[in-house]
Amino acid sequence: MLGIQPRWALPRPYRRPLRTGPVRTRCGLRASGSPAWAPRSALTELCSGAGALLHLASLVGGGAEECAAVNDRGTAAVMAAAARAGTDRIVHLSTTAVYGEGPHTGVGVDEVLAAPLSEASRTRLLGEGHALAAGAVVLRPALVTGTGDRWVVPGLAELARRVPGRWAGGDVRISLVDRTDLARLITALALDAPAPVAGVHHAAHPEPVRSGDLLDALAGLGLLPALDGPALSWEECRRLLAARPGTGSERQLGMIARDHWYRSDDVWRLAACPPGPGPLARLAGAAPWYRAALGLG
Repeated sequence: MLGIQPRWALPRPYRRPLRTGPVRTRCGLRASGSPAWAPRSALTELCSGAGALLHLASLVGGGAEECAAVNDRGTAAVMAAAARAGTDRIVHLSTTAVYGEGPHTGVGVDEVLAAPLSEASRTRLLGEGHALAAGAVVLRPALVTGTGDRWVVPGLAELARRVPGRWAGGDVRISLVDRTDLARLITALALDAPAPVAGVHHAAHPEPVRSGDLLDALAGLGLLPALDGPALSWEECRRLLAARPGTGSERQLGMIARDHWYRSDDVWRLAACPPGPGPLARLAGAAPWYRAALGLG
């Protein structure tokens, strides 16, 4: 969590923050290994005087009670503190995983019902409700790539070894966002948007990425083997995955081998934030991180 005290050129009632100098921040973290958040007094102190709150913390694994403690009750406590402090702008990070399995093709926020499949996703959806009640903008990114990514590209590397070939011919469309661009969007919503933004928004690059283009880009950087095999249907992908046990699940494969594309244009416009060149263009900059994470030297 970040409580941000921006040095704005206009007083708060004018609502348009024009940054003219450094931004002062306060950071609140959940204790490692504990599902408990900071006490009420500490949360109140964090939000007191802050013009914006970034709530980016969540638990993506663990049991039902741990997820509820962090993603549901923890989020409720943070949002209550922001309400007591009168914080103007709140950005809450969620996930498109709340939609469940898919496939999803070019859908907007109101065009598919939430159907979370895990306790982490279910409780993150509950956390969204607390954030929305506090007037937050809720961001649902899909797959996030870039330095620090321990899920997407490392997971793809394992799945590509087990299911060699062109998944659905490489024509599947997926929503991606590079961490740098997601961070720019979050910052813009907190500090630079012409007016406070509220409601739920997808947070991916507006242009979906073809799965074949992603896999080819990673192969070109030496991060994955070239997938020059035959075009594989979804059923063939499932069969090969089951025949070669590993850590990646069918659901993880489905995120790349079936459409998971969410319309994300509006939030960039509302934040007055250009979306950048796209996640494929950013991969080269993250390649050293990925090589180390994948043990490639």
